[in-house]
Amino acid sequence: MHRRIFAPGALAAASLLLAVPASAASYTPGAPGIGDPYYPYYGNGGYDVSHYDLRLRYQPGTDELDGTATILARTTQDLSRFDLDFLLDVSEVRVNGAKAAFATSGEHELQITPKTPLAKGTPITVVVRYSGVPSTKTAYGFSTWHRTPDGAVAADEPEAAWWWYPSNDHPLDKATYDVSVAVPDGTQAISNGTLQSTSSKLGWTRYTWRQNKPQATYLTTLAVGRFDITTSTSEGGVPVVNAYSKDLGDNDGAARASVERTGEVVDWLSGYFGPYPFASAGGYVPNTTTSYALETQTRVFYSPKQFANGSNTSVVVHELAHQWYGDSVSLKDWKDIWINEGFARYAQWLWSEHEGEGTAQELADYTYASHPADDPFWTVAPGDPGPDNQFDTAVYDRGALAIQALRNEIGDDAFFAVLKGWPKEHAYGNASVADFQRYAEQVSGKPLAALFDTWLFQPSKPAAPEARAAAVAAAAPVQPRSWKKIAATNDAR
Repeated sequence: MHRRIFAPGALAAASLLLAVPASAASYTPGAPGIGDPYYPYYGNGGYDVSHYDLRLRYQPGTDELDGTATILARTTQDLSRFDLDFLLDVSEVRVNGAKAAFATSGEHELQITPKTPLAKGTPITVVVRYSGVPSTKTAYGFSTWHRTPDGAVAADEPEAAWWWYPSNDHPLDKATYDVSVAVPDGTQAISNGTLQSTSSKLGWTRYTWRQNKPQATYLTTLAVGRFDITTSTSEGGVPVVNAYSKDLGDNDGAARASVERTGEVVDWLSGYFGPYPFASAGGYVPNTTTSYALETQTRVFYSPKQFANGSNTSVVVHELAHQWYGDSVSLKDWKDIWINEGFARYAQWLWSEHEGEGTAQELADYTYASHPADDPFWTVAPGDPGPDNQFDTAVYDRGALAIQALRNEIGDDAFFAVLKGWPKEHAYGNASVADFQRYAEQVSGKPLAALFDTWLFQPSKPAAPEARAAAVAAAAPVQPRSWKKIAATNDAR
């Protein structure tokens, strides 16, 4: 039998430990992911961001980016450590003015340990100084930083921020933004919202942009290059800023003929979705080799390839519809992607009707008839497609079919009330497919669980209502004139 001997110093240390409040044990690291079932390590736990202030300097010739990000947030738990999603090289981190320890972890995590633990509900100011060459960084085997002949573009989904600023990268944590970028004279820097100021000094010009409404991280964009910038105001009073790379070549005319209709389309969509939710609208077309378009908030990203076969206003309609469905009202989890893509595609169907190129019902009938029962198209569930099928054509087309089925079920009066009321009900927030079903039931007064399950979740072709089936059988649907234009936008996100 051995007796344990305690030295006096050890006894004193034990007494000190006993004196520490039990609550200290509640300080724990924030989760390295926000909890999204598709992307477990996207976003972070333990805090909520309210504002990003990004002060950057970018050299197009070498792709060198230097930055200071100041992040205003509030803790949501007793926090010993927290993560930001980021890839560039960090030189210093401060939390509430004090230097903090930091390290990298996993594919894209920046772990920050503040000098003292942070109690739940504490306002925090995080300053991250960093630099690097974004095009040299990858995560999970890919990059979302796109070099151009005269600069670069940050625009991608579901992630893009890691390559140029540290963030809580998930749509659940929306924030306002100030983005200030210095670039060599003769080069422009374009971002979201409104241009607050420009200033030149010693061969560099600084552009400062402000987004004063909550914005998801993936919807925050940066474009540096040589652009021709146009400004106007829509008939409804919305300021419009568009930009076109000066080296678009043969695609230049078609791009302008499409994107310059932004003000007209915004006003038209307002008739269906309610007042435009932001302080400005517009888009930009850089000289990239990408093929998709993306609804980056207030400043839509368009690939030149969208206009390779001529003008295409339908893609402009799709991306601008997202300003209500996807940007102002953002998804809760990435599985709720139908809230974004189904309604943006349906807006294209409404535009087709407006242009006299096929009604929404004609497009629905043709879409339905184009896919036999054994087509894999029907195995994708738009209401929860899985990460591999998140941008599958079925999410768009079957998603729009579900919306037309809803319209037929509840009637036009209730349907258009839902269409306009939903963006108001959840303005600048987040919502799920289940939230939308509840809202549609509330407005229409009808139970809709079976309809939503059939059209959004079952891995099989829904049976057509008898009346529609008879009409379709009597005369095989003719391809609407807008069909090819809409299909050409399948890379639109």
